[in-house]
Parts: sequence; C-alpha cells; structure tokens
Amino acid sequence: MSAGGRSVEVSAEAERPGLEWVLWGVSVVSAALLVRALLLEYESPDWYFFLGPWYRYLEENGGFHALGGADFSDYNVPYLYLLAALSYLPVPAMTAVKCVSILFDLLLASYAYRIVASWRPQRPGRAFGAAATVLFLPTVVTNSGWWAQADGIFTAFLLGGVLHLLRGRSWWACSFFGLALAFKLQAVFLFPLLLVAVLTRRVTWRSLLAVPAVYVALDLPAILLGADPWRLLTVYVRQTGTYQDLTLNAPSVYQFVSVPSGEEDPVRKAGVLVAGGLVLALVALAVRAVRGAADRAGRPGRAGGADATSAVLLPAAVFAIAVPFLLPSMHERYFYVADVLSVLVAFHRPRQLWYLPVLVQLASFGSYLKFIAPSVAPYLSMPAHGALMLLALIAVLRVAAREFGPGPAPEGAVPGTVPGAVPGAVPGAGPEVRAAAQ
Repeated sequence: MSAGGRSVEVSAEAERPGLEWVLWGVSVVSAALLVRALLLEYESPDWYFFLGPWYRYLEENGGFHALGGADFSDYNVPYLYLLAALSYLPVPAMTAVKCVSILFDLLLASYAYRIVASWRPQRPGRAFGAAATVLFLPTVVTNSGWWAQADGIFTAFLLGGVLHLLRGRSWWACSFFGLALAFKLQAVFLFPLLLVAVLTRRVTWRSLLAVPAVYVALDLPAILLGADPWRLLTVYVRQTGTYQDLTLNAPSVYQFVSVPSGEEDPVRKAGVLVAGGLVLALVALAVRAVRGAADRAGRPGRAGGADATSAVLLPAAVFAIAVPFLLPSMHERYFYVADVLSVLVAFHRPRQLWYLPVLVQLASFGSYLKFIAPSVAPYLSMPAHGALMLLALIAVLRVAAREFGPGPAPEGAVPGTVPGAVPGAVPGAGPEVRAAAQ
C-alpha cells in the first residue's frame, strides 16, 4: 500500500525481528506467563456463578453434543466451543479456561506488535515495547489470570481487524470484526470505526457482508447439533436487557448521574438514544476530518504512512473510550478495548499522548478494584474514575482535532488526492479499494 509516494505496507522481512529481540520477547512472554500463573488458583465470582456451571454442564452432557441446547448460557456459541473442547482434557476446569484466555493475551500482544511495526519497521524496540506494555497492563493480566474472562479474545480479533484496515484489506478487516462480534457483543464499541472506514472509502461497502457471514458461519456447527437458530441469532438482544443499573462499576458518565431507585429504565432508554446520537456525531466529525486530511495530503507531516495510521488509530481510540463511557449499564470490564488501544495510540503519538494509557488504566483498573478487592472498595471514588476516563477522552479528541485540523493545501495539490498517487486511487486505501475507484 502506498500513500504520498511512501510505502506503508510492511514486508515480512521488515517485520521479522533479529535474534536479540526474539530472546527479549521470549523473556517478556515468560515473565507475563509467570505473573498469570500466580493468579490461576483464585476463583472469581464470574467463575463461580457463570463460567464454572457452564463448563460443568458441557462436561456432564457430552461436550460438543451439549451445544444442541445452548440455552444454558447467555454467551454466543463460539466461546462455548472452546469450553466444550476443554471439557475433554484431563486438566482442572478453571485452569484450562484461564489458560485459553491467557493464550489470547499473547495473540493480543502479537497484534499490538504488528500494528506498531507497520509504521516503525526499522525500530523493533518500539513494537516490542508496545506488545510488552499490553501484556503487563493490570487490566489485561487480571482479566485472564484472575477473572477467567474472555475480553482478550474478542479484543485480539478487533486488533487483527485494525491491522488489516491499516493494510487496506477490506474483506480481512471485516472478517476479523465479524469474529470479534461472534465472541462478544462488546466488539460493537469499535464498529463506528468501520463506518468511518467505509465513508472515507478505505473499506468497500460490499466487504461489510463479511461481518454477518462470519457470525452466521460460526453459529452453524451448533445449529447442526440441534441448537435453535433464532435463539443463537438473537442472543445479544437478550443480553441487552440483563442489567438495569445505570452503571456496574464502570467509569462512565453515569457515575455523575443520580436517579431515584426504580426510575432507572427511562434514563437508560434516553441514555442509549443520546449515546447513539453523540457517536454518530463523532462518526460524522471523523469522516469530515479524515477527508479534509486527504485534501492536504501533500502538506509536510501529513502525507504517507503516519497520516494513514492516524486516520485509523485515533478514531479507534476515540470510539473505544467514548462508546462505553456514554452508554448505560456498562461493566468495569467494558473499557478493555480502550485499555489496549490507548497503549497503541501512545506509542504512535508519544509526545502528545504518552499519558493516555495512564489515565485509562487508573480509571479502568481502579474500577476493577471495586469488584476484585472489596477491602479496598470503601476507599475508591467511582466519580473520580469517571472523571479520569473523561480526561482520557478529551485528550485523544484534542490530539485528533490537531492531527486533522484545518490547514492550507499544498500548492498544486488536487483536493481529495495524494500527490504521486495513481489517479482515481483512494488515499490510504488498499488495492481492492483503489481498483474499485478506478
């Protein structure tokens, strides 16, 4: 892929680290696994009330055959496939489930490395630093090692989608977003990024078909085993009505909202509408900003791979923070995508946003402590955590506004084009989008 005459497609050789970095990576991974191993024996309430009973049901009812009646769980079946496969192994149940989540932590870090390496192929240290930071984020360590949760699974697929967006691979990007959605509904927090990518012609409209196609394809095995197709296709609709509280320890705007007991429902419904409107407004602003940046693509510091990366990463970070911040009934874990993307953005814009993951972690992990450390809970201020997350959102919005802010187009530049690009090509887009534009 090229933009402004500069290549932003990274060859396999450019991504391949030297021996010293491989040894460094093995050391970091070993340390990350050791930290998580220390947490394996702890049983979280989520395991006791949900994951453990689901696992035992699968174990007692024939593993994969039990998926013919998938109504024992409120998760979509792709995650249940993993639990069913584990039920055949002679491994303690909780350890096995946690180990799967930990393996996806490694995949998550791998995608973090590849995303950073895509714009800094000659500096593997920065890519390794991003991967290591992601591996040791308190929320990432706790989510898999203590909580036995699966947020790292769908987030790893979202990062895969972001990587393919950066490389202009529409179908691959949408397929990975479909994989993420099939595992957890919270993947939709990043779906506004796909809408921005489509409206800025980085992604073709028809490639969006990959999202439902992947979702349905992953449900087919369970349907063949006898599961109710309608129940599987509407599992997320039922999930949205599970919790009625305005916030479940999430550092969101609802930490500042006080409603009399029993009157939460009208506020929840209004909150969803307001959040939807604000997110659409952010989408419109992002589309306008990215298109405006394309008009100034020949301006020094605007053309090339850095600009293409900003057009993906900065909106991604904005949506990952803004959507769960604005929506009601969010859990503390729902900022997991923001936790990870804040690190990538900090490595992309270290001078402006080095502190972003600090703000996000203080808010996000501080909210975790409310749940995982009851003895500490009385000393925590949830409105303070909400304020920290709001500061993080303002910080990334401010940098995005500067990045894509107004400025004069270079002399001789044609609006909406990148100097040196093929006529009719789309700035920052991949081969399939450029071909469609010609």
